Amino acid sequence: MILKDQIQNLARKAIEHAPDAGTFPKLIRNRTPLLKRFAADGIVPNNPKLPVIIYRQVLSFSKEYDPAVLVDHMFASNDWGRSWRDSIYDFVHYHSQTHEVLGVAKGHAMVELGGVMGSAVGLKAGDVVILPAGTGHRLIEASKDFLVVGAYPEDGTYDECTDSRDKAEAIKRIAKVKLPRRDPVYGAHGPLKKVWKSH
Repeated sequence: MILKDQIQNLARKAIEHAPDAGTFPKLIRNRTPLLKRFAADGIVPNNPKLPVIIYRQVLSFSKEYDPAVLVDHMFASNDWGRSWRDSIYDFVHYHSQTHEVLGVAKGHAMVELGGVMGSAVGLKAGDVVILPAGTGHRLIEASKDFLVVGAYPEDGTYDECTDSRDKAEAIKRIAKVKLPRRDPVYGAHGPLKKVWKSH
């Protein structure tokens, strides 16, 4: 499904109205990252070194632009691509070969992070969650208008892990995933690089 979503998104981007380079930085708010760490839970390995990063209300939405366009533009301008727009799967899954960023464009939801032994986190429009490779996540409940933009750093390959059968190999793949070159919100000098390098 992810490839189909990415192709549809590319077609949309070709005709969408996005802010110019001078306008866009004014729509991004400075936020202190909220960090969450999750241990392996028997099914989901999570990430043994890197915490989940959450930025609350990082975007000032403007009536002039579609919220999904703003989120997508923010990620793309920081070299997080292969984007898609949809909800979040309602079953526990993780990615063993790439990190993932999720930006809420519309609505609100409760999302489980870290697998069944993790925690439920409330998200609403303007929030961004950066999931290091291996982090379990699933949708618990959401408003009808809930819309997420997802994207991935340049390095890494999309995969979808859903159970423990491949966990040993997945753990090896997670350890090899490179750190992103840029924070998906704040770019080359954003908190992500400092936070993840320190861990």
